[in-house]
Amino acid sequence: MPIPIEEISKFPLPGMDIPISFSFSPDGKYLTYLKSVDESGYKALYGLDLKSKSEFLIADGLGDSSAKETLEEQLRKQRLRQMSGGISQYFWTKHSNILIPHQGNIYLLDDAFSTPELLMAHSEQPCLDVKASPNGDFISFVRNGDIHLLELKSRTSFKLTQGEDDSTRGLADYIAQEEMGRSTGYWWSSDSRYIAFTEVTERHIPEFLISHVASDSVGSNSIESHRYPFAGQDNPKVQVGIAKVDSKDCIWVEPTEDEYIARVDWLPDNSLAIQTESRDQQHLKVRTFSIQDSTLTTVLEEHSETWINLHNMFKPLSSGGFIWASERTGFNHIYLYSEGDLRELTEGEWQVDSIESVDELSDTIYFTGSKDGYTEKHLYKMSMEGKGLEKVTSESGIHNVFINVKANSFVDVFSSLASPPSVVLRSLDNNHDVEIVIHEHADERIDRYELEPPEIFDLTVEDGTKLSGALYYPNSDEFKAPYPTVLSVYGGPHVQLVTNSWVMTASLRAQYLRSRGYLVVVVDSRGSSRRGLKFESPIKNLMGKVEVQDQSFALNHLIAKGLVDKDRIGVYGWSYGGYMSLMCLAKRPELFKAAVAGAPVTSWDGYDTHYTERYMGTPDDNQNGYIESSVMSYVSEIQGKLLLVHGLVDENVHFRHTARLINSLNKAGKDYDLLVFPEERHMPRRLEDRAYMERRILEFLQNNV
Repeated sequence: MPIPIEEISKFPLPGMDIPISFSFSPDGKYLTYLKSVDESGYKALYGLDLKSKSEFLIADGLGDSSAKETLEEQLRKQRLRQMSGGISQYFWTKHSNILIPHQGNIYLLDDAFSTPELLMAHSEQPCLDVKASPNGDFISFVRNGDIHLLELKSRTSFKLTQGEDDSTRGLADYIAQEEMGRSTGYWWSSDSRYIAFTEVTERHIPEFLISHVASDSVGSNSIESHRYPFAGQDNPKVQVGIAKVDSKDCIWVEPTEDEYIARVDWLPDNSLAIQTESRDQQHLKVRTFSIQDSTLTTVLEEHSETWINLHNMFKPLSSGGFIWASERTGFNHIYLYSEGDLRELTEGEWQVDSIESVDELSDTIYFTGSKDGYTEKHLYKMSMEGKGLEKVTSESGIHNVFINVKANSFVDVFSSLASPPSVVLRSLDNNHDVEIVIHEHADERIDRYELEPPEIFDLTVEDGTKLSGALYYPNSDEFKAPYPTVLSVYGGPHVQLVTNSWVMTASLRAQYLRSRGYLVVVVDSRGSSRRGLKFESPIKNLMGKVEVQDQSFALNHLIAKGLVDKDRIGVYGWSYGGYMSLMCLAKRPELFKAAVAGAPVTSWDGYDTHYTERYMGTPDDNQNGYIESSVMSYVSEIQGKLLLVHGLVDENVHFRHTARLINSLNKAGKDYDLLVFPEERHMPRRLEDRAYMERRILEFLQNNV
């Protein structure tokens, strides 16, 4: 059956509506998770009784379903890439209560799963970044730029931090959330006596104003002000403090020469571990801070000639050392730090993705990685000495896991090109048997639209580097090669598209084009992730060059094989993929006849500090690189058709990027089509906007390729 264009715009994609946010209750009786209550992806909180193996609904329909999200909530969901409605997060407390932050309010459920109690109402300012203290006595949240505590026993609240009105305490700044993967700005000590936090000052950063031009009202509510740090310009000033819960006294950590506070962790002895990163992101230090004497000591340093990729694999040990991960060999691997010595525990031309659990009692480290191929992801275990490495998961594909050593179990979310995601609870014992099936796909769209997996292929570019790609073939009975072809591209760092996972098969835009006789091509060019620093680093100081070379090389390879019609090639992409679409169209006019560029970066001096400078340095230090990496430098070469798509209130890749490009296009006399969404941010979320966007994109490609 043909895929209706309206279906492409729906979220989630076929087979991808799976439970998320798994957590075990403190007593080990229940596994909880967020799960959709209907086809819209609207999430409710469910529980699974591990003894009876029965599922039950815990909470749904909190608050006012018609209430509009505050600006703070909207922006936080953008940073966390949360697309679905309903409950988006929850937490167990030590006393087996459940906290649910929702619409700026805080709800509490007791261990009998009774009707949720409204603990803290939204009022004028929402409650952000809600947490429970490790001892379960307090609820913490950030309101109006300061950390507040609510004592559960007395139901009384108080403000813990205090400072200047033009600074915030406890909130992660934009750069930390969007680019450093640090979504929080405060951390409880394990004994619940202290809270470490970041104080952020941004008054020195000029305001960047975004106007809601389609708003029914005018005035201050229709204009957003963002302190956005553009490449080469000032960053926020960030300082670490430690607040005492009982007295509200504050200890300040001495500022360092480093620009970024990358990570903050508590150690078992109640000292603080702070990871700081230099502005050029080639140097990282792990420092410990003693509360007793306010000393700051450097215990570990990392250096890189390219850049340091931040991670969340710092794991303190009761012995006083810690587990660490480093790319010092060119691939991310696990190390053991003990008394000044750093010892490598894993090695090889593959990478560790994440340390999932460190069980000191059984002397075991559990981690996921690409040891069995970079299009795969598996769970492994080994001793804390690096011995006895063993693969835990077996099915070929992508395994995302959640481990609970106390319950001797792990949740395995598995998919492959041929298998929609399944969710099962497995034993950590040697047989790793399935204990409970939590989710199996029941999405009739998979069969209705005859979704076929793409075919993975490899090719070797001129310098000997192997690339991976995927092909969505048209029906061979109806269409014949060479095919009109559309390149689906991202091409940027920290993303890998070509994997043995269902998300590729579920791509309805690619499946729609395939059903209309197009060959859809996906290629991970140099610069993309999970292949090591040597594969990532060719983009250093010059973006949009080697990526375009690799994408073009792949297409010419497929032309030579008789698969691609060289006169009918188009490209589409979003964000960095939008940038790549533009660069392909402008730098390879003989190859690309049409491009769709969604929310594109068009000149890197208009993007933020941490992301841009990691790869490009500053505009002052790399003037030629910024010029050669800008789309505007090649506008005069554009010959094909172009569709620009952008949300006017995009606070990440500002509409300014597209506006600056339009000025260059107009000056050069180049034609283009423009599709804007007045109330959308970086990705359109409203169904009506998404449906209209898909129709326009697909019509454009079919009319011009």
